[in-house]
Amino acid sequence: MKLSKNLSLSEMTKSNTAKRNGISNQPTEEHMENMIDLANVIFQPIRNYFGVPIHISSGYRSEELNKAIGGAHRYIEGKYVASSQHCRGEAIDIDMDYKSGPSNAEVFNFIKDNLDFDQLIWEFGNDKNPSWVHVSYDTDFGQRKQILVAYKNSKGKTKYKSYE
Repeated sequence: MKLSKNLSLSEMTKSNTAKRNGISNQPTEEHMENMIDLANVIFQPIRNYFGVPIHISSGYRSEELNKAIGGAHRYIEGKYVASSQHCRGEAIDIDMDYKSGPSNAEVFNFIKDNLDFDQLIWEFGNDKNPSWVHVSYDTDFGQRKQILVAYKNSKGKTKYKSYE
C-alpha cells in the first residue's frame, strides 16, 4: 500500500527489532491516517525537492516496539505509556548517511525553511551534520514548529536544547 507517491506502508513499518523479537508493528486505522498525512505533507515534498530516494531509518512504532528500543515514554500510575510521536504514525527519522543524495543537514535545512512541521530535531552528530533527522507532523493539535538539537549530557542521558 502506498502512503504517498514514493512512500509505502512497508517502508514506514519496517523494523529489524520487531522482526527479530516477534513484535507486531501493525498500525491502527487512525495511525494509518496520520501516516498518510505525514507522507504527503512532509516526506513527499522532501522526495520531490531532492529527486532521490529518501531513507527512513525509523517510521511507525507500535507501543511494544517503542518499549523494546527505548523510545520516548512515561509511566502513568505504574503503567508504561509510549509518548513518542512515532507510535501515533506522526514521525519519521531520516538518515541519508552513506546514501547518494542530500546530507542529513541539507534535509534538516530544507524542512526547517520550507515545510509545515510539528517538531524537527537535529539528532546528535556534530555542528555540520546530524546523525539523523527527526521530523513530525501533528494532524490533531497543529504544528508547533519546534526545532531542537539532541545531545548526551555528562551522564549519557539524552537531552534537548533549542536550535539556534
